[in-house]
Amino acid sequence: MRSIITGTHIVKTYRKGIEQATVLNGVDVDITEGEFVAVMGPSGSGKTTLLFALSGMDEITEGSVKFGDTELSSLRENILADLRRTRMGFIFQSPTMLRNLNLLDNILLPAVQDGMRNTAELAQKARHLMIQTGIAGLENRDTTEVSGGQLQRAGICRALINTPEILFADEPTGALNSKAAEEIMELLVAINQAGTAIMLVTHDAKVAARADRVLFTRDGHIVSSLTLAKFSGGDLQARGDKVLARMAHVAV
Repeated sequence: MRSIITGTHIVKTYRKGIEQATVLNGVDVDITEGEFVAVMGPSGSGKTTLLFALSGMDEITEGSVKFGDTELSSLRENILADLRRTRMGFIFQSPTMLRNLNLLDNILLPAVQDGMRNTAELAQKARHLMIQTGIAGLENRDTTEVSGGQLQRAGICRALINTPEILFADEPTGALNSKAAEEIMELLVAINQAGTAIMLVTHDAKVAARADRVLFTRDGHIVSSLTLAKFSGGDLQARGDKVLARMAHVAV
């Protein structure tokens, strides 16, 4: 399979005064076309920093990150921003929506920023995404007039509006109740099965159990990897048990 993201010997160091903290320490990772990768580990182990490094949202201290054949560090910031906007999608624990825009306009925002695309066609695509994610009819709602689960679905629509090759998701179910979290994960599995690669950071073994591969981080390293078959829907409990068993082993 074609590699979408390749990180080689990634080091990320933060400095505060004379103090220095290394959050990623020589990490190697490769995500291929259509793959669903979950990243787990204790707080402070480098999970979110790794996501930010691989997506070009955070500049690394040492090493290399390639999107396909393109070295991200070689790109000017405006070119890198365009690449993230047009070829990557981002889902966060709390979707950052503009309060002065309704849901539909928030979803459309990444696609209309260059001013070069047919807005009527984009609006049609956005409405289709809202149908697919179960929030049709909420186009004109303000961001404060919908539930957390509905807002997260709108965030997923926004992440998909430019048909990205990969979605980066940072604790996408962390702020949701169990029912809404289950629904969001079902959506992400369907998106992945349609061909979009996903890299997801989570603390929840039930969430990670839906991935094809789970990476376990500790002290800035990937210390273990668990490969699972493509999720088929009926084997979640067994998969979750495997993830929990590996987590217990890694924690020792």
